[in-house]
Amino acid sequence: MLTKTKYSVTLVTLHTYTQKENIMSVDTKYGEAIFKQTQEVAEMFKAAMPKITTNKNGYEIRTKVLEMAQGNVWNDYHAKFGGWEQSVKRDRDTNEIVSSITMPEVPGTDAVLEAAEKFYEFVNGKPSK
Repeated sequence: MLTKTKYSVTLVTLHTYTQKENIMSVDTKYGEAIFKQTQEVAEMFKAAMPKITTNKNGYEIRTKVLEMAQGNVWNDYHAKFGGWEQSVKRDRDTNEIVSSITMPEVPGTDAVLEAAEKFYEFVNGKPSK
């Protein structure tokens, strides 16, 4: 009677690694105090560094939208003012404005808030009024 027997050999290779540990040592009379102060300064800088977050809270989002709206409204005003300034005719002798083109209105808080509301509605996906 024949029997089939399987043998498996596992070859294990053992490596011995020797690694010197890096231990900070204080060899001088004032070394311990200097080391402690260095650690304290490092902790102070770590606490003073801003935390980086990728997500913004609602206040940060609304502030950014308000900044965008303010920039947009004022850029629009400056463009209109530049166009008005170029199209205005002045009297050569008195340097007074003689054309009937009206100067654009300086935007106030209401115009900025209205633009911010439109931006915020767009971001939220709500239809504009």
